[in-house]
Amino acid sequence: MNPKDKIEGLARGLGVLEAFSEARSRMTAQQTADYTGLSRTAARRQLLTLAHLGYLATDGKLFWLTSRVLRLAQSFIDSSRLARIVQPYLQRIAQGLQETAYMSVLDGTEVIYIARQGPSRATSTGYGIGERLPAAHTAAGLMMLSHLSDEEQADWIDRYEIKNFTSHTISDKALLAKEIRIPRTQGFAISESQVDINYRGIAVPLIDHKGVLHGALSVTLPIARETRDDAVRRVLPILRDTANSLRNLI
Repeated sequence: MNPKDKIEGLARGLGVLEAFSEARSRMTAQQTADYTGLSRTAARRQLLTLAHLGYLATDGKLFWLTSRVLRLAQSFIDSSRLARIVQPYLQRIAQGLQETAYMSVLDGTEVIYIARQGPSRATSTGYGIGERLPAAHTAAGLMMLSHLSDEEQADWIDRYEIKNFTSHTISDKALLAKEIRIPRTQGFAISESQVDINYRGIAVPLIDHKGVLHGALSVTLPIARETRDDAVRRVLPILRDTANSLRNLI
């Protein structure tokens, strides 16, 4: 990109929005400046502008995100050609397996679910569209990370901040590096009790006819219902057939 074409103000504003997180749900202008590298004056101006536009709320000192921010994510979901193409295929997976099926993409250290289809039976389990999870602890994330080069994987591991979600969460970076390399060799990824102790995930890569990775197809299922091997035998053929059917469509 030509530096002359870059709008610095827009870049800074988006950086301020991305600075908010679970650990930084409410911030002062000074805290925002410290995290983003902006001066306090510049951070305050960005915060006040975003508040005026409705993306932030404030009590005069602290600032926090409003639900208007979700419009940005919804715009992506609504306009995503990939999500529209994949949706009916996820429906077939969900109906065939009676499990929840997902399409996800990799965004930095997280996976984002951009399409989802639950089974016909009533269910309240699973993750919603737009939800983010740590890539290293999900089957879909492991699948996509395995397609990075060795150098990219090493850099990713170095930057990744491990969080423990259950007693089974892999918290050693050396072990995590080994887990990331496995899916590319075996062609699928499996994650058990990493984020939720009661669930396992199985994922396959979503690759087009040119060999380009676009994301991952995955299924989440209760871990107590069947053994690991039985789950793989039941789920993997359908996921692979679906991914193959999509190769010339994405």
